[in-house]
Amino acid sequence: KGDDMEWRLQKLRGDKGVTQATVADYLHCRQQTYSRYEKGQAQPDFEILLRLAEYFETTTDYILGKGGNKNN
Repeated sequence: KGDDMEWRLQKLRGDKGVTQATVADYLHCRQQTYSRYEKGQAQPDFEILLRLAEYFETTTDYILGKGGNKNN
């Protein structure tokens, strides 16, 4: 389960202590759109993926489930 992008996005957001609406505001998208990323109902495009990595101070590889540690 920890390799799923959806799980990682939920964990990153929880660790940061922010709401879906806060993340959506940073991404300039609707909260419902961000919620769909966390539920696996939609995939973020490349630009959104880069902004997510920047916001959560991690790598795109970690978000995509390709890296085991959020800081490398």
